[in-house]
Amino acid sequence: MAATPDVTVTPGVTAPPDVTVVVAVYNTMPYLTECLNSLLRQSIGHERLEVIAVDDGSTDDSGRELDRFAAEHPDVVTVVHQPNSGGPAAPSNRALELATGRFVYFIGSDDHLGEEALERMVACADADGSDVVVGRMAGVNGRYVHQKLYKEGRREVTLFDSALPFTLANTKLFRRELVEKYGLRFPEDMPVGSDQPFTIEACVRARRISVLADYTYYYAVKRGDASNITYRADHLSRLRCTARIMDHTAGLIPAGPRRDAVLRRHFEWELSKLMLDDFPALPLATRREICEGLTTLLDTYFTDGLREATGVKRRVRFGLARRGAVEELTRAIADEAEHGAPPFLLEGDRAFAPYPGFRDAAIGLDDRWYEVREPVAGRLAAGTELGSAAWEQEGDELALALKVRIGITGDTASAFVALARGALPKSADKPGARRLPEKAVRPEAVGEFTREPADDGTGTLLTARIPVDRVRAERGVRVYVDVAGTTYEIPVRTGGLPLPLARRWGRTTPYRASANRNPKGRLVITTALLWEPPPRTGVRLRRMLSRLKRKVTR
Repeated sequence: MAATPDVTVTPGVTAPPDVTVVVAVYNTMPYLTECLNSLLRQSIGHERLEVIAVDDGSTDDSGRELDRFAAEHPDVVTVVHQPNSGGPAAPSNRALELATGRFVYFIGSDDHLGEEALERMVACADADGSDVVVGRMAGVNGRYVHQKLYKEGRREVTLFDSALPFTLANTKLFRRELVEKYGLRFPEDMPVGSDQPFTIEACVRARRISVLADYTYYYAVKRGDASNITYRADHLSRLRCTARIMDHTAGLIPAGPRRDAVLRRHFEWELSKLMLDDFPALPLATRREICEGLTTLLDTYFTDGLREATGVKRRVRFGLARRGAVEELTRAIADEAEHGAPPFLLEGDRAFAPYPGFRDAAIGLDDRWYEVREPVAGRLAAGTELGSAAWEQEGDELALALKVRIGITGDTASAFVALARGALPKSADKPGARRLPEKAVRPEAVGEFTREPADDGTGTLLTARIPVDRVRAERGVRVYVDVAGTTYEIPVRTGGLPLPLARRWGRTTPYRASANRNPKGRLVITTALLWEPPPRTGVRLRRMLSRLKRKVTR
């Protein structure tokens, strides 16, 4: 680790600690004990560390546990008790008033740190002059932590050129001089997300922000009862708090691509979560209020650039909410939860997703909300099913007859079949299809195929008869479908082939083929004996002699 920077100490005056760790506490036993132990085990040392824990009116043993640590480590741990405020903002602000460290670090009282976390982050801030240092985080007990920011360490990032907007928790190292210079504090009237305005403003005003990805600094724990405040907030609370955060951001960053880079997180994350599978079960009045709130935010901040960067499912749901089409939005969410994404309609080189309300003049949505702009591999994969498979044999020639349903309607362009060369790719372990890269060599189609609308009108049924080279096909068969100029590969695993192609005893080949999906969702063709072929005479004789030998031995 980097050496501790020289600090001038006036005789008789105690040097300030390098870092003050703020812990807002409310009913987090037994997780609190591990949190505090992880702080006292920090390699930075007790002489460079200050811990200020504020008990926000806990009703479990959290307050007593804090007092125990303070009694055992009075040179490090300071405890403040106060009536419950309803969230982490007020206790965090109280701790900031008492902090004396050159840097301040915030930790959830149910989380814990890696042993070298504080030492590494302070060394980075001193070496690079960073006002904010972000250390790699990991989730525990199924806690989700966005990982894109931690793919690599970077000496300098901004909110506008990285995944930092998707990592806005205050669990970072902040230079306290920056915090006090701009009077950064947490809004105490926000039940959820109160750390985001603080973090966003600190990152906007920081001279430098650094990301450390070489070590796990922070372990975010999901409690066994999922009682973390993030999981408790209801839909309307989350909507109102997100609106506050977005308005605060707009006051810091002028309209344009830089503001969009930050607000994109809120459209993709907080606002999209308001329209998940639990939306249809909400009271009608709540659904209407959510749509009204979304409309205000969409009208104010959802620019053309943001809309272009948003996937079709989110765009459609935002569009329905914006038009006040509450029933259509409810039906779109419920239908997709039950049946999956709808098939898409091809018209020339354009693809549309026919969600409820598609081209409904009464709702007034235009095609921009329904056009599929992102790669359609996901759409094709979601609607791809292997309907049936059968081996067909004429003399020594073997063929595989397939029926494949794809979730598209309209002109599906050309298709269809080629055999695998070499081992199947890893994508063969995943359901559906993969999109071939533009530079990939397109295989030449073999066999015969026909195309017709599926009986339910929501897809297309492709029927093919593929001549099979036995040796090559043992590696697997790949079906290729060309959709609107893009080629998709559907790997089909073969569990075996009928061997030999003809039997001496003159009966039909005793094999059948069946199609199914294995537990991983992979399309699988298996072969099985319809009947056991009679063994040849020599085989019978050897079996009889073997049984006779066993009797004599006994």
